[in-house]
Amino acid sequence: MNHYTLQNLTEMPSRHRANLINSCTGYKSCNLIATKGKNQITNVAIFNSIVHIGSNPPMLGFILRPTTVPRNTYRNLKESGFFTVNQVQQDIIADAHHTSAKYDESISEFDKTNLDPVYLDNFYAPYVKGSPIQLGCKYVNEYFIKENDTILIIGAIEHIYLNEDIIHPDGWVQLDKAKTVSCIGLDGYALPKLLERFQYAKPDQETKSLHIEPKNKDS
Repeated sequence: MNHYTLQNLTEMPSRHRANLINSCTGYKSCNLIATKGKNQITNVAIFNSIVHIGSNPPMLGFILRPTTVPRNTYRNLKESGFFTVNQVQQDIIADAHHTSAKYDESISEFDKTNLDPVYLDNFYAPYVKGSPIQLGCKYVNEYFIKENDTILIIGAIEHIYLNEDIIHPDGWVQLDKAKTVSCIGLDGYALPKLLERFQYAKPDQETKSLHIEPKNKDS
């Protein structure tokens, strides 16, 4: 087994270190964040840092890299107060990855890919058409992380759109049925497969399976 010390990591070429650190922490969520500025120009960008913050009230968070260079997502959500989170499905991974390219703020990534914006229920920010799980979010707060000059953005989830056939009776969403992908590091994409689901763990009680197939409405 290879062993890397902090000194080893510090002395590595920057790209090699970034690949190692970003991938060794495990699979990450893979989402497209879409926004629209006051100038009506849309932006869509891939993020692998979206995390659950809470369910009551429903909130999520994500990390923005240092704003020492223009960050169109950040500018747009601060201007408008809204953004959408759209899970990446296996058929759009190439276009989703391309949104990480650094285009000028006057250019929308929707115009440079086969991704299409779609507007639902008069929400200001666009969703990504065809994404199997779409969340409409309102900007709530941000926290500066002084250790590396990044920003944790907190958003309130105001809308959720997803297909009925991936929802179990207790509200649990089976992501592998939606064929949503996970990120490995900055440039790898994987299609996870559900292995098992267990009931809430209690001391000194046997761990029992909860895995059942969701029933179709017509069955």
